[in-house]
Amino acid sequence: MDAQQLKAIQAPIKERFRLTPAAAQCTFVSQAEVQAGSLSANLSTQGRRIVAGLHPLAGGDGSQACAADMLVESVAACAGVTLAAVATALGVAYKRARIEVSGSLDFRGTMGVDRSLPVGFSVIDLHFIFDSDAETERLDKLLELTERYCVVLQSLNPNLGVNCRWSLEAT
Repeated sequence: MDAQQLKAIQAPIKERFRLTPAAAQCTFVSQAEVQAGSLSANLSTQGRRIVAGLHPLAGGDGSQACAADMLVESVAACAGVTLAAVATALGVAYKRARIEVSGSLDFRGTMGVDRSLPVGFSVIDLHFIFDSDAETERLDKLLELTERYCVVLQSLNPNLGVNCRWSLEAT
């Protein structure tokens, strides 16, 4: 796909969003079913099913997906798709791009061993590796805009509102 094709696809969508801002609103939903006595969660998102469990450093056996791995994978996936779209829109050519994402987590925080440590990642690092003849300035701009428009990466902002509530199931 080239920049003109991408623009042709996105232009009517953007115009609709300008005319009707409510049309741009989307709620993503996932469900986790947790059975009593189990240390796993059965996830269901748009027909895909994943069984998530404890990481081995938290007592799991490693046979199930780890939510921390899935978070790092989500950052990599979103950054990759965003990079492709931004590169297309800017006309930045590359033969190949690879994004290595790593997240550092100290399990003493999540396991309650040391309450002074955070429960969660202390840093997430993205390394973009290009096979490209593009000028340095163009790759810098590509990285800047990829970071700016990567939904998952931007959602890790500490100002994100998170609401938790509970209710009893109707019987």
